[in-house]
Amino acid sequence: MAALGRWLGVAIGQDKSWDRLPFLREHWDGPIVLKGIQHVDDARRAADAGMDGIVVSNHGGRQVDGAAGSLDMLPSIASAVGDQLAVLFDSGIRTGADVLKALALGAQAVLLGRPYAYGLAHGGADGVRHVVRSLLADLDLTMALSGHRTLDELTPSSLAARP
Repeated sequence: MAALGRWLGVAIGQDKSWDRLPFLREHWDGPIVLKGIQHVDDARRAADAGMDGIVVSNHGGRQVDGAAGSLDMLPSIASAVGDQLAVLFDSGIRTGADVLKALALGAQAVLLGRPYAYGLAHGGADGVRHVVRSLLADLDLTMALSGHRTLDELTPSSLAARP
């Protein structure tokens, strides 16, 4: 029963706090990337703590009703810390257009959660390969249709303003 109590705290986040980051940094010489960053202040705090990267994500938006959309938060976060640490994005990437938007708004890379898992469930390694190839092909097509030749050309102005 004590073990259940210990691991329950991990699952619901009760044992996570900013003051534990120095311990991680001291005992792990590999990269540390924090997921779930949704605010500029937290992104700056991660950079100040010596983290190597952050993942802008609201974990699918299911945990907190009315949570800010990660794509809405991405530009200000990337602008604040993108020169200090890697800014990754993980929230609803399903198409090449999703990738283009995230990169244009400041992400250095995107993560694939569900598409990867769907491919794996459907076809194992071949399914994952198919999902990734399809997403990259869709990104290539979206880039071409939007008049961009390289990812380096993408900026916030690459996206049409909403009316």
